[in-house]
Amino acid sequence: MANIKNVLIMGGGLMGKNIAFVVSSVKEHRVTIYDINQVDVEGGIRTSTKELVEKGVVSEEELAERLSRIRFTQDIESDEVKNADLVVEAVFEDMDLKRETFAKLEARCRKDCIFCTNSSVMSPSEISRDLKWRNRFVGTHFWNPGHLIPLVEVVRTDATDDATANTVMEFMTKIGKKPALCNKDVPGFIANRLQHALWREAISIVERGIADAATVDMAIKNSFGLRLPQLAPLENSDMVGTGLTFNIHDYVLAHIEDSHEPSPLLKQMLDEGKMGFKSGEGFYQWDEEKIAKCNADLNSYLIRMLYNK
Repeated sequence: MANIKNVLIMGGGLMGKNIAFVVSSVKEHRVTIYDINQVDVEGGIRTSTKELVEKGVVSEEELAERLSRIRFTQDIESDEVKNADLVVEAVFEDMDLKRETFAKLEARCRKDCIFCTNSSVMSPSEISRDLKWRNRFVGTHFWNPGHLIPLVEVVRTDATDDATANTVMEFMTKIGKKPALCNKDVPGFIANRLQHALWREAISIVERGIADAATVDMAIKNSFGLRLPQLAPLENSDMVGTGLTFNIHDYVLAHIEDSHEPSPLLKQMLDEGKMGFKSGEGFYQWDEEKIAKCNADLNSYLIRMLYNK
């Protein structure tokens, strides 16, 4: 693996700070967050990691040590930018902004610096379209919350070379992530394609009156959702046998939602202003207390699953 020590995070939002915290787990890493606006890096990271400290996953001493390895700059001409070995871009999901960000980086960083874009939906090939050294560019999709979810999808562009892909895979492993190599730059990459196939069917079941939202979610949580961390779909297929999988699909696939357009139910909800957490109503009713509990319960669940704390 290339000797990666100086890591630059472009963007000091929630995801950028969480990525910086993860990268700082390796003692020889020097991490810099760049943002055009002043960012309270320490305060943001302490807020994100509060439960990790409270549950004893990370000690206060370790957190302080990791924070000491993270710097912040608003100077695009700084040595921290120019001497970066690897960059993770975590700016807003705007194609023009991402292209502009990497154009500025390419004009300042070394030719062997590896560029990574943390986009959940945008094509890394399209983002890197105008760069000169496109072979050193990959997608690195960190899942939110970035300091807890293990998966990072490493997405090849149409120009990524093997050395770059391999180096980024090894780097992600070194910082404690579970990297998944996506060999083709396709919409949704790997996990979002799988996730939204499930979402499409779940919404369709509600739309068609087969079951209400609470019943759909309850059914998932108390059946295959419970065993997914241990028994994934393709393992399950092998367990029951290819013949049974084929026969089930031969019968049921004709009846599963296969629309290529968003559900009319979602369009209706948008028209009615039902925006989920943002408006207080979506498939469920939400107030500030319920929203806070949902977020806290998710973090507690992830910490319990990952660290047995």
